[in-house]
Amino acid sequence: MSLGTSRGDPEVGLEVGERLYLGMDFGTSGARFAVIDRRGIIHAEAKKEYPLYLSGETYDWVSSWKVTLFSLLEDIPLHIRKLIASISIDGTSATTIIVDSKTGEPLWRPFLYNESCSDALPIVKSIAPVNHTVCSGSSTLCKLVSWWNRVDSNKKCALLLHQADWLLWLLHGKLGVSDYNNALKVGYDPEVDSYPQWLLSQQYSQVLPSVIAPGTSIGFLKEEVITRFDFQKDCVVCTGTTDSIAAFLAARATQPGKAVTSLGSTLAIKLLSTSRIEDARFGVYSHRLDDKWLVGGASNTGGAVLRQLFTDEQLEKLSEQINPLQASPLDYYPLPKAGERFPVADPNMAPRLHPRPGNDAEYLHGILESIARIEANAYGLLKDLGATQVDEVFTAGGGAKNEKWTKIRERVLGLPVSRAVQTEAAYGAALLALRGAQQNIQ
Repeated sequence: MSLGTSRGDPEVGLEVGERLYLGMDFGTSGARFAVIDRRGIIHAEAKKEYPLYLSGETYDWVSSWKVTLFSLLEDIPLHIRKLIASISIDGTSATTIIVDSKTGEPLWRPFLYNESCSDALPIVKSIAPVNHTVCSGSSTLCKLVSWWNRVDSNKKCALLLHQADWLLWLLHGKLGVSDYNNALKVGYDPEVDSYPQWLLSQQYSQVLPSVIAPGTSIGFLKEEVITRFDFQKDCVVCTGTTDSIAAFLAARATQPGKAVTSLGSTLAIKLLSTSRIEDARFGVYSHRLDDKWLVGGASNTGGAVLRQLFTDEQLEKLSEQINPLQASPLDYYPLPKAGERFPVADPNMAPRLHPRPGNDAEYLHGILESIARIEANAYGLLKDLGATQVDEVFTAGGGAKNEKWTKIRERVLGLPVSRAVQTEAAYGAALLALRGAQQNIQ
């Protein structure tokens, strides 16, 4: 079902001949679009859950994504569609599709973002530098190696694409193009703008896509797409990015020291830095953003723990009773289950949620404050590893709505903390489309 909300009218506030820019976000369970003007004002947005198709005993995700792509294009009001000058798409990081390099048809079911190919990890670790981003079972490179070692035929005509690459190909028709954010987890080095020699010397390097900057125009929309949806002939398709990068772009934090903390089921932080930080021990890695670096890490603490202990209604009522300016004496390490990676690398770390006071508001206060301390330690670790010191934090995710928690975090971090005005990845993808429209077709 489409949940659509249009904001404004494209004829209102637009100059004659002014164009619009479309961003699409393909997440874990559904997709959404946002159409913006050059000032960043939203003119239309909607979302859709993926329809589920079975192929044998597994889901046919490729069909789900393709159907959703064209269904969302159909959902954009026609008078808005006719004004769109460029399109970009983000997808889940490390979601990998091996396709036929001539037809674009998948040769294998897609490897999803959270799928671990531990069978390939020893091989990848033997060729990659120590603590490299690819040295994780869920990396794109582990997925490629796992596929390569399983399959005998079709290798010569194989091509690796990421989810966003493949969806964009459906629109522009030029196979084999990716961006340096999506390509990071297959081993691409965005600092020198090429694949490293240790990767190029492997047999399977023949299936790697060419890589350009996110938000770079690849070409015009295919004729059949223009005809079917009534787009203008000059509408360009631009390289995309990953969903988490697009969400950061949406917050429009453009200066080093600005950061976004996402308080969803986990606590994920992203900090804009002048220096690149990589440390697989803590799951810390950097994405290139033009001439800066987006350094990120994720803790297992966050909303999932709160959900285990309280209902949404309880969280709301108990939060009202908290004085955020007063420090809680309780010292917890809230985790949904054993294991932490960042800012402490300990796969066996046990959750610490005791002693529990008789007053539930005091208990919640202690948990919220403990999560804030973990957040402060996370930013502290990034500084210790060499990143730019954080000076302002924008908040995304469900936890951003809790004003008492925001005030607690502001006190614990000793920094200004505010809710990001825009947090949807689709909005970030639309900003990439706007950037691409301002460049010449390559």
